[in-house]
Amino acid sequence: MVIAVDGPAASGKGTIARALADHFGLPHLDTGKLYRAVALNLLRWGGDPDSEFAALRACEDIAGLVDDPDLRSEAVGGIASRISAYPAVRTALLERQQEFAGQPGGAVLDGRDIGTVIAPDATVKLFVTASSRVRAERRLAELTSHGLHAHLPDVLIDIRARDERDSHRSAAPLLRADDALLLDTSTLDRDAAIAEAIRLAEGRIV
Repeated sequence: MVIAVDGPAASGKGTIARALADHFGLPHLDTGKLYRAVALNLLRWGGDPDSEFAALRACEDIAGLVDDPDLRSEAVGGIASRISAYPAVRTALLERQQEFAGQPGGAVLDGRDIGTVIAPDATVKLFVTASSRVRAERRLAELTSHGLHAHLPDVLIDIRARDERDSHRSAAPLLRADDALLLDTSTLDRDAAIAEAIRLAEGRIV
């Protein structure tokens, strides 16, 4: 059983995907971490985010970076959003995502193109979203909890810019798959969003 959870930044898809993985006893992959690891690699050796070639080089040797605390920084997130538009970068990371999805027993993956590109035949597809204002407030709270300083207007601008890039890039844009179930978490707290996601998933499995 493969569960694909897609959605824009700070929609709650990561929290929901982890909860689904725990509920169904499946391994979980936050595919956004792969792009953030590439972005962090690029940032640390001074590569140019506007160069697809440099971004592709940064796809090498990222295994040790996927749990680095600096992945959550806004600088890394902004670069990750930019380089994720490069077809070469997406191709370089495609195989490892599909291998994870194809492991025996299944898996839960969350990202931007899981249900449309990575696992188009997923058993369950969820598209998790929320208003840009709510998502900015959530991202600000997350940054603050990690000791990072940010201001809501700036975070909101960044959220909207990421939405624009993610939805209009030529390579694997952020789209709701035709058979994906919509989950709007704008008015839901964490527990309510998780409960609704489990309800939707179990209904699709049956």
